[in-house]
Amino acid sequence: MSGRQPYGVASVPPGYRVGPWIVEKPLGAGAFGNVYAARHEIPGAQPPRAALKFLPTGTHTPRQLRHLRELAEREVALLRRLRSPRLIRMHDALTVDDPDHPELDGATVLVLEEARSSLDALLRADGPPEEGPALLVQVCEGLRQLHEAGWVHGDLKPGNVLLMKDGTARLGDFNMAAELEGTHAYSPAFSTADYTPPELLWSEVGERGMQIRKTADIWAFGVLVHLVLTGSHPLPGGTPTARRDAAVRYARGEEELRPADELPAGWREIVRDCLARTHEERAPHDAASLLRRVTAVAEGRGPGRRRSGRPLLRAGLAAVAAVALAGAGLGAWAPWEEAPAARPDERAAAGPGEEAAGAGTTASPGGGASEPGTPVKSAGASGYDRCEPGFVCFFPEKDGRGEICAWEGDDSNWADGENDCAWAAERAPASIFNNGIADPNGYVAVTYFARDGLRDRIGCVDRGQRYNLALPDRVQSHTWAKNCTL
Repeated sequence: MSGRQPYGVASVPPGYRVGPWIVEKPLGAGAFGNVYAARHEIPGAQPPRAALKFLPTGTHTPRQLRHLRELAEREVALLRRLRSPRLIRMHDALTVDDPDHPELDGATVLVLEEARSSLDALLRADGPPEEGPALLVQVCEGLRQLHEAGWVHGDLKPGNVLLMKDGTARLGDFNMAAELEGTHAYSPAFSTADYTPPELLWSEVGERGMQIRKTADIWAFGVLVHLVLTGSHPLPGGTPTARRDAAVRYARGEEELRPADELPAGWREIVRDCLARTHEERAPHDAASLLRRVTAVAEGRGPGRRRSGRPLLRAGLAAVAAVALAGAGLGAWAPWEEAPAARPDERAAAGPGEEAAGAGTTASPGGGASEPGTPVKSAGASGYDRCEPGFVCFFPEKDGRGEICAWEGDDSNWADGENDCAWAAERAPASIFNNGIADPNGYVAVTYFARDGLRDRIGCVDRGQRYNLALPDRVQSHTWAKNCTL
């Protein structure tokens, strides 16, 4: 968040109480509010800690007060409506009732989950972070969640990317966020110049604010990618004003975009598409398509990993209940967040080694798989052992029982893609086995997602692992990856 405060937000002293919350210390000051760390007055209450965002109040002109009410209402509306794993969550919204302190009386206070730091602080302290690619994937996930809900962030920048205690990133500060009305939304004209697309630098501000579109966030994401991976802005200039002027020259065709030499090729293409000169050129690169590309590049994959065309293997057995799977550090995760990998003590035994994991499975003649709808040709094979080497297999029942949905390659749509997995449309997998073999390009882990198009990541399974699952969602797509660290 910037230090600019057009409305002179009043400071809040340590020990000040708002509802059950006790202010401890300031965390930051933004254009439209101050944020403080706070603790709950009742020990053991959940959540025990929060970040309190005091939105401004006090003596202003009627027009300013109306503007402040609109800003508060838009942020409260968005945070009440959306509870997505990559957007900062709001626990409550309170109103200060304190006539003895008129500078605070009547202020709206947002009770938000407390972050550890921000991407801005990380970049200032260490330069380009090693975890930068993974954080960019998470930022893009947040943008997709926001855009699919019909909102534009309007002020995406490092200070508004919050880093949680578990190291993951979430989007925050939605004062500029605006709900789409068709193709456009209306936002206050106070966004940060370095992250503003050229067409908005000379855009007129109407009675309802400035017209913005999703492509404004796409431009800002391109700037963010370049800054996170190289430590520099994509447009030249030592000051925001100089970079703004460079953006105008670039938009007019008077200057070319020159990404830093150290920016890897895959990321360079993403930056160029995000920073296309016009809205029309950026429009095809929406947050969903960018997320697929960003995930692939972050995991070290090319634009299209191999697809084997190996058919789906099926064998019918009866259904039973799934066994709960708790991920490492699961206590810090809300039910709607992606499930981390299972702890070793909660996985089913994988046998003495990867060779044993695939023992008893025999490929069809010629090295191919059985025809769709037929059992695997393995004498006496049962459970996980029906999964052929080189495949990832999902089962509707625990311990590798029930029908098999198996793939050797990626599949971005289990309902209408590389293979069809009929039972997955109705229920989540109850067990999984990654029976992958050594891949020359290192793609030995499998990441799986709740939606088609590799969206809403649920979890990941490393090579040789087999275990039972208790997933909050159905699985609808997957992709091979080099590791499960993202």
